[in-house]
Amino acid sequence: MRSKLATGLLIGALFAASAARGDSPPKPTLDSIGNQVMCVCGGCAAPLNQCPHIDCGTKAEMKAYIQKEIADGKDETAILQDLSLRYGVQVLTAPPAKGFNLAVWILPGVGLLAGLATVAVIVRRWRRKSPAVPKTEALLPPDPKVLAAVEEEMKSTGLG
Repeated sequence: MRSKLATGLLIGALFAASAARGDSPPKPTLDSIGNQVMCVCGGCAAPLNQCPHIDCGTKAEMKAYIQKEIADGKDETAILQDLSLRYGVQVLTAPPAKGFNLAVWILPGVGLLAGLATVAVIVRRWRRKSPAVPKTEALLPPDPKVLAAVEEEMKSTGLG
């Protein structure tokens, strides 16, 4: 009951947030796009805005291209598509959620769910009560004849 209520509240909050957001996308800026693309200079593995190379010609070229696209009035999605056509899909910091790249977005969640299911199964097996332990001869009292023989042996050897 609680989970259904929580799910309903979460869905309602998501709808309210999407309705309050409005329809007009924000105007793209060099900073917002620079954080979404990688610098493609040799040996660089950083977003464009964080490229550590001081005199990086590729960074200057990419920033000039983005500024020109913004001045042409293109939106952020169109600029990112143009950059991926010009430099390849690897220029994007996050892969697009389509085709084979969709696996990057889906597999972590699937792996998490599979791991949780495995843990739940293991915990259930551990919590099951073990079957009653059958009585064995080791738990029964010793035979009086054997006990008398052991005591006699201990007296004769001086141990008891």
